[in-house]
Amino acid sequence: MTAVKRIVSTQGDNPRPETGRVSRRPASDVMQLERLGSLHACRLSFIRTLMRKVMAERWAIQCRVFDLDEKGYGTCIYRIATPTQLYSLVIFSQYLDPSLRSDRVIANAWDCAFALCMGDVDDSYLDVLRENVPRQEAGRCDPRVLVLSRANRSLRNFDMVVKALASGQQPDPDQLAKVGYLYRTTAVYGNGKFGIADYPRIRDSEDFGLPFSAQMFAVFLLRDFSIRQVEHIARCQAPDTATRLSGPLRRYLGIGNSTGLGMAPFLINHPALINQWLLMREAGIARCLSQTATPEQIEKFCNLLAQARQHTAETTTDDARQTELNNQLEHELKLAEEWVKSAPDPVWQTLCEHAQSKWSLETQELIHSLLMELYPEEIDALEQTMAATDEFDLVPEMSTDELIERLRRDYDWALAYDFSQPEQTHLFWYRSAEKEEPRLGERNVDPGEDREMPLDIARQTSGLYTALLEWEAEQAKSSPVVEFLLANPQYKGITRRTQGISELAYGEIRANLLAQGTLPIHLLRCKLAFFGATKFDPRSDRWVRITLFQGAPCIEDIGSAFADDWWMPLKPAL
Repeated sequence: MTAVKRIVSTQGDNPRPETGRVSRRPASDVMQLERLGSLHACRLSFIRTLMRKVMAERWAIQCRVFDLDEKGYGTCIYRIATPTQLYSLVIFSQYLDPSLRSDRVIANAWDCAFALCMGDVDDSYLDVLRENVPRQEAGRCDPRVLVLSRANRSLRNFDMVVKALASGQQPDPDQLAKVGYLYRTTAVYGNGKFGIADYPRIRDSEDFGLPFSAQMFAVFLLRDFSIRQVEHIARCQAPDTATRLSGPLRRYLGIGNSTGLGMAPFLINHPALINQWLLMREAGIARCLSQTATPEQIEKFCNLLAQARQHTAETTTDDARQTELNNQLEHELKLAEEWVKSAPDPVWQTLCEHAQSKWSLETQELIHSLLMELYPEEIDALEQTMAATDEFDLVPEMSTDELIERLRRDYDWALAYDFSQPEQTHLFWYRSAEKEEPRLGERNVDPGEDREMPLDIARQTSGLYTALLEWEAEQAKSSPVVEFLLANPQYKGITRRTQGISELAYGEIRANLLAQGTLPIHLLRCKLAFFGATKFDPRSDRWVRITLFQGAPCIEDIGSAFADDWWMPLKPAL
């Protein structure tokens, strides 16, 4: 079994240069909330690495059961054979009353529910899954289930595509460009919830050892099901005229996802993992900036800029802020293309410096993603180091003097906040009573403050710092941290975190998440970019719709030549 490696970096604003050449960007720049909320998918995004693995290893995927009625309701089972293991994806499609249709996690019914399982599924186990999987949180599964999820049809696309195919026509590409999927997931569980396999079982898998790869693979197969399902319904409606979806449109369709605040705490609660993701991304950028640009690479980069510009132009959203950002991005990508054609050496470093001084964060970060496409041999080598374990040990023998100095060095950003000011504690995070999902409230206005979640890292750090100073003043000397904690046990958790995170340059998001005006959607955007999401469509500052796998190969493409250039698809011209 291939071991998943872990690389750590030390704190500070002058990290050790990658390969002795260009330094990684300092955490004080990278870990700003607004910049993290401007990230784009890249070669290290999880669906990109997953597709490279599936295509390189030629996973054998067969739809062995497709038992749907004329309206598309029924059961579908995929059998997946990797070089090391057998899996099954079981999908249950059912009628959903329109009044029950909701993208919220508190919904109790969906158009379809599905589970990725170990091994083959016989009739008796299928009955167990049929009883529990459609119920999701209300059901109970066993550890054979690796991933549990559900999805709803896209009201704007599903019936339109069925109608077009039934009449022997292809659906309108302009309509598909507005919503690039037939189904939209609302939650994809893979962490031991509801009786399914615990995370270590997935983490140690040869096939799904990289973060979220099992969840993303289940979503990838849902995409194939969505296409088979609309074709099946069209044939049932008009067997004499129905046609199949064309190859370009099959690849252009992805799977949507609707994500809210439930995703946000992950970035706070897994600092070692987040550090690893950002560390590898920044290492990849530094490797690219260390390269000497050739004329061929400059030409390819200009083509990528043009493609990204068109991809952005074809991204639609009703959100005024995101529309403005997209328009600005589209304009600046055109400027970047013109600038690169006459850029002085070193081209890539000069370009990024120019972008940082002149253009938006969206443009800066998309340029970084595009640069990674030029040097796959440098970037792809980093994909096996995207995992890490969030386990910090308390260091009781550390002196309070040393801890104070670490806080001043590593958490100067947190100590700069004045938490006596009401605007710095305006918000609070809590868990809802309905489904134990994270929510955000206004302090002294909304109920739930008694269930506040400890996502206030800046406030906790500030409190720890003040308490340490008062302790040393009372003791008139430095002492072991354990003595301080015995007298102040409420600081044990934040002490352990601040001690352990000193090795992780990119482990902390440098923002006060309680401050008035905080945009939680930045947290969602950061995590979704690492998943490989495109077409960001905020529905508010607290939830967003995105698209996954749009442009990716289909399962019938496995075994064919694979060009890993699909992640910014353009609307097909039929």
